Amino acid sequence: MRQTQAARASQVSRPQLIQSMIDAMRVPDLRGKILFTLAILVVFRFVAHVPVPGVDTNALAQAFQSQALLGFLDLFSGGALANLSVAALGVYPYITASIVMQILVPVIPSLKALSQEGEYGRQRINQMTHWLAVPIAFLQSWGQLTLLQQSGVLPTISLGFNMPTLAMVLSMVAGTMFLVWLGELITERGLGNGISLIIFGGIVARFPQIVGQGFLETDQTAGLLLLVVLGLIIIYLIVMFTEAQRRVPVQYGRSVFRGGRMQRQSGSTFLPLRVNSAGMIPLIFAFSIIILPGTIASYFRNPLSDDFFSRLARFFANTLDPTNFPYWAGVFILVVLFTFFYTLVIFQQQNLSENLQRNGGFIPGIRPGRPTQEYLTRVLIRITWGGALFLGIIAIIPFFVTQATDVRSLTLSSTSLLIMVGVALDTMRQLEAQLLMRNYEGFIR
Repeated sequence: MRQTQAARASQVSRPQLIQSMIDAMRVPDLRGKILFTLAILVVFRFVAHVPVPGVDTNALAQAFQSQALLGFLDLFSGGALANLSVAALGVYPYITASIVMQILVPVIPSLKALSQEGEYGRQRINQMTHWLAVPIAFLQSWGQLTLLQQSGVLPTISLGFNMPTLAMVLSMVAGTMFLVWLGELITERGLGNGISLIIFGGIVARFPQIVGQGFLETDQTAGLLLLVVLGLIIIYLIVMFTEAQRRVPVQYGRSVFRGGRMQRQSGSTFLPLRVNSAGMIPLIFAFSIIILPGTIASYFRNPLSDDFFSRLARFFANTLDPTNFPYWAGVFILVVLFTFFYTLVIFQQQNLSENLQRNGGFIPGIRPGRPTQEYLTRVLIRITWGGALFLGIIAIIPFFVTQATDVRSLTLSSTSLLIMVGVALDTMRQLEAQLLMRNYEGFIR
């Protein structure tokens, strides 16, 4: 009690956020969670620098300058793919497996029934996600090595069913599953969502390199200042749309036995529907699909041939190039479509109308059951338009910022900001919840 009173007294002279961090480090178990999380992130950065043998570093750097797909995948590996380390795949195969399972659960009856079995069902689905991540990691590692070999990055390696190839593929798959394990350790014993923090740590680790490329190697002061201002505006908008929600009023009524007779009691609360329920998932879908045709076309493009397939390959390769407007127009359309698709899929899995009816809750003026479900779906679709357009604009901002500032530092900077801000807000919420449990004042307003 004395410690809590002293902490509150010292808040007069310190900003609330700084004071909350000091309070968090004073609590032994909370300090242990924070230090454990930081230690795991340090281990992740060490693993990200363990190289795969037989790599031509100069050819690897040239491949990243010419292949947009490699830059996109490197975003989720935290720079490990740029070094072609054992953690080059990052946690992206596990994220892909999680997305696939979320889509399959409402489609396959057995998985849908399993998801409704409480904690046991969630553990079983999580176990299936891990199993699915292994073959996805295997295929993705083989595809990345094939792409890099065609770029001349692996001059001494002959890909095939041989021991060098098998050793490289298995090491990359093992690195991915090791990172997933590290992320789950953070979720279990640390602070925040471990998988998200692994991605967050990779992006932050690349920040000094971004600063060096964008600020130290260029002589465009006006463009850099405009880039900083636009970056701050983007962060503000990301926070605003991430926290925005529509609060649907909900009434609860229940019967209690008091004074020898049944009495009806009621209460009111609200159901929060987020404007951006899909998070960064639509961006991952959109960039993966828009990059794939151009990447495949690059394998068949032959500048010396004039047949139909060569012309078609050159058309896709030139049209779907990140420096052209059609590429970003396609990204915008795909992001909007995937935002609605993913939001509605997740909404159907939640069964909000059934849960409200089971707990005696109802929306004033709306009948329980199917009418409630239809009403919530209409509200969700209306507010999702704002989230979908916001994500679409966030996705294409790099193209217009590059045209306005003429500073070509990162292609996916807005996606990185979206991930960083989202993970930071989620971690801050968990830290605030831990502080409030121990009678300290929170810092999120």
